[in-house]
Parts: sequence; structure tokens; C-alpha cells
Amino acid sequence: MKINPFYFVVQRSFDVISSFIIFFLLSSVSPSYGYDPLDPHGNITIKWDLLQSNPGSNDVKVSILNFQLYRHIEQPGWKMGWDWTGDEVIWAMQGAEATEQGNCSRFKGGQLPHCCEKSPFIVDLLPGAPYNMQTTNCCKGGILSSMIQDPSKFGAVFQMSTSAATNESGFHMPENFTIGVPGYTCAKPVQVAPSKYSSDGGRRWTQALGTWNVTCMYSQFLASTSPKCCVSLSAFYNSTIVPCPKCSCSCQGLPGAKCVKFGEKPSLLRQIKDSNRESPSFVRCSQHMCPIRVHWHVKQSYTHYWRVKITVNNLNILKNYSQWNLVALHPNLKSLIQVFSFNYEPLNQYGQINDTGMFWGIKYYNDMLLQEGESGNVQTEMLLLKDPDVFTFREGWGFPRRILFNGDECVMPPPDQYPRLPNTAQLGAQLSFSTILFFLWLLILCAE
Repeated sequence: MKINPFYFVVQRSFDVISSFIIFFLLSSVSPSYGYDPLDPHGNITIKWDLLQSNPGSNDVKVSILNFQLYRHIEQPGWKMGWDWTGDEVIWAMQGAEATEQGNCSRFKGGQLPHCCEKSPFIVDLLPGAPYNMQTTNCCKGGILSSMIQDPSKFGAVFQMSTSAATNESGFHMPENFTIGVPGYTCAKPVQVAPSKYSSDGGRRWTQALGTWNVTCMYSQFLASTSPKCCVSLSAFYNSTIVPCPKCSCSCQGLPGAKCVKFGEKPSLLRQIKDSNRESPSFVRCSQHMCPIRVHWHVKQSYTHYWRVKITVNNLNILKNYSQWNLVALHPNLKSLIQVFSFNYEPLNQYGQINDTGMFWGIKYYNDMLLQEGESGNVQTEMLLLKDPDVFTFREGWGFPRRILFNGDECVMPPPDQYPRLPNTAQLGAQLSFSTILFFLWLLILCAE
């Protein structure tokens, strides 16, 4: 059969056009969009309640609510910022404080405002702050838990009294909100139904004069130019340990890649102990250069069950991870029987699909992942039921599809490198050949 050469030209043109369309669609989607299919409704919401508005002042209550299932805000915590649209100043605050007072020289005599900055930055008070400076649900040092890990600590609240420095009257909603955490982008304020507050045991309800919501979304692409974790794999049926892919997070020798060789320690001058600043990233030198390595080991197979061991290693020399969490995607998680040493909660956001789960440490036991060293790891084992319809050890089925640490996607090894089952056909051929040789040897002995 002779094939027309024009067919190859058409087919090649179709491939080029298809590639162009795919590239255009992917490039038209901004990486800052921040949609997470594992947590489709997750966001951080800033709620701005105008409680009172007088000719000379406005009383405002601000709430920061972390509506994310597994992403949390760790030290040094949130640092909210905005731009005043008028000539406002902050006279007093409770539950938080401005980082800078600014230039208040235009106010002569009497008490000066708390903050005169056009673009103030507000931080949470530390635990143990004076009682007269506190508000309800404040003073956590800027740390916000995720919805699943600790629903009682997913929010923060502060109140403030503001007014215009000139003779302006009325209230003007600020703009350009930020929360001071890498990766988060905040939208414009949107006015919503006023918040309501109960008093007298719930018999009376009052409401704010106005309420605005600001929604902030997370994007890993904006948070960091490189990944922060990687995954290695092993199994009881194969002696090969598949390491993290080379240069998963960085490469030794590249600009900005800071690592410490085994047996060495970073200089004391580089060890920043300021709680208001994030610790510098100094990792142990490795081929992958990731601060976090997650190892998934298929440990054992029983008649009706199979066992997996998960180990999380912290290779960061200076940084501890408090309230860490791990998210794994595997089809057999729907048949999970027991998890040892970790807390576990399924993330079934799509009805009957239950293939994703969240792991985190037990309080006062392993909820703190210590810096690199002998104690710089946490581990658990889990027992899963073998589903006869889908279970197999072939083609790397026993390994996770995705792993996330603290909400960031980890780099997985390529599927063609996964530990595989021994080639039973080859073993059978070797056995058959050995059997034939044995019988030939017996026949020769009998003939003699």
C-alpha cells in the first residue's frame, strides 16, 4: 500500500497547530491565579467591619480568617498592609500593632496617634501581651492554623480607632491589601451583608454599619521560584531505592544555592534568631538540594492488607517546622484502615472520590519537625485494605500520585524509575532452563 506524502505534511501541520493551541491556552492562564483542585474553596479572607462612624472618628474591627483546609501561616506570621485612600491615621489599636508610627509631627500637643503612615503594616501581638491591649481571638504572633488541623486557631481579630488628619468626614475603605506572606495575592475589597453580633446571651443582635471582604489566594509559583520538597521511593520487593530527582529544588554551585556539607555548620553570623524574620535557608548539601524530603516505602504485603511507611526528613540546618502537614494522593486511601503516629483526615472534596488525605503531627509528640540532625524527622506507618478490583504492585501503582508538604507540591521521580516487581517471566524461563539441564544430567547418568 502506497501512502501519499501529502498525508505526512497534513499530519505534521496538525501536530504543530495542536502544540500551538496548547501553548496558547497554558500561557493565557496566569500562574498567580492560585486555584487548588485539592482545596477548591480555600482562601484567606480579611473581613473589615465598620462598627461606628462619627464625624471625628471611625471604629473598625478587622478579622483575618484562614479558610484553607491544609495551608497555614507559620512564623514569622501575617503582616497585613493597605493604602489609605484619604488622609486617615490610626489613633488606637487593640489586638495588634503597627510596625511603624510614622511622621506625626503635624499633631501638636496631647497624645500622638498610634500610626500616621499612609501605607501602614499591622502585625499580631505576641502571646502574653498585656490584657488591656488584647481582643478576643488575638495574640498568636501572627500564626494561623489550617481549618483541619486546629479550627479554633484559624482566625485573628484586632480593633482600631481611625480618623482623618484633616477636616474630611465620613469613612473611606482602604485599598491594595496584602498579608505579608509570600505567595498570597489579595483582591479588591467587596462590600457584603453587614456582620451581626449577639449580646445578652443571644437575645439581642447588633450589626456593623458596613462590612467589606478581601479575598487572598495562594500561588506556589509566586511563593517561590523553585520547589521546596521532593519525594524518594522504595519497596520491599525491589532492592533499588529511587532517590529524589537531581536538582529538584536547586543545584549546588548555582547563584543563591546555599548548602552546608556534612560535618560542617553554618557561621553564627548567618544564623538569624529574629522571630520577626524568617530563618535563612541553609540546607544540607545533596543532589536534590531540597529542605524537605518525603520518603514513601511500600513495607509489607499481607493476604488482605498492605503496609506503607512514610518518613519526612528536614534537611534545613536552621529552620524548624511547627504545625507541619502532609497531603498525599493515592487511590487506595479510600480503604485506609489505620494510621500510626500521625493524625489523618480525608480530603474528599468531590463527593464519592476519596483518594486524598492529610497527615499531621500529634500535639506535644511530633507536631514539631526539628531542624536537620538525628531528630530532624517524623515518620509513620499506615495499614491499607487491598481492594481486589484495583489493587496491584505492578507499574508503580503502590506509590503516591502527588505529595504536598505545607501546601507546596513536591517533586516526584519520573514514573519509569519507580521500583518495579521482579520480572517473573524471566525467573520462570531461568527456572525452566535449569530444570531441563537437571533432567538431561539424570538421563546421562542413567545411560552410563
